[in-house]
Amino acid sequence: MLFYLFYLIDKLFLVFTIMLFVRILGSWLPELQTYRFMQFIAFYTDPYLNFFRRFIPPLGMLDLSPIVAFFCLGIIENILKTLLALILT
Repeated sequence: MLFYLFYLIDKLFLVFTIMLFVRILGSWLPELQTYRFMQFIAFYTDPYLNFFRRFIPPLGMLDLSPIVAFFCLGIIENILKTLLALILT
């Protein structure tokens, strides 16, 4: 059972990571923002990215907050797996 929960967590975090990556790449091409798919991606990823943008202002044209967001996402995934392993074993 623990294996399946870890697998599910892995896949959910992978999907969210891919969505973040698509959102970041899509932000370089403003004309993509009109597509429904990109609006869907932005709806679910922008609240997470905006949390980091409050604390890490852009350096000119360079926004470093997604780097911190990816790093924190990995940490959150590991903490969640560790807590699950402690609770279920």
